[in-house]
Amino acid sequence: MDLDEFNLAPPADARAVAMVWAAIPAWADALVAGRPYPTVDAAAAAAEQGAASWTVDDLDAALAHHPRIGQRPTGGGAEAAASRREQSAMGAASDELSAAMAEANAAYENRFGRVFLIRAAGRTPEEMLAEARRRLGNDPTAEAAEALGQLAQIAVLRLRQALGAGVRAGGATIGAR
Repeated sequence: MDLDEFNLAPPADARAVAMVWAAIPAWADALVAGRPYPTVDAAAAAAEQGAASWTVDDLDAALAHHPRIGQRPTGGGAEAAASRREQSAMGAASDELSAAMAEANAAYENRFGRVFLIRAAGRTPEEMLAEARRRLGNDPTAEAAEALGQLAQIAVLRLRQALGAGVRAGGATIGAR
């Protein structure tokens, strides 16, 4: 769905697309209500502005739809496809690195009570593991803020990809058409 299609889509269809970007109903509804957007950048700016008000409850609800880093997303829906694409670098990780990531995921979940979330697109498996280990040292409030920031980055990357604008993350062009 490109920008024109998103702008013209029935509200329920546009909301379904926005919910793939971040499964936060009030945010998706606000994006739909803000249409039409003159540019992808304007839509991304609205998404970023809306993400600034996300809460820990929003984070926890959205994470119910995110697989663990290194775990193969299941299902055939748009969100699973996005996660598979974003985490594709983990497919090339060594068995040792994959095991270390699984250990870091378990430690993170034990410490914070939620799945470790990071914008995987444009990052190497080693970078993701290093970030997981670093973030284990955060206090719960700081970590929730960092995870919310990562969720916002993921949402905006997905929006830009879906609406047809190539974006740069970690030196790699994502979603260019």
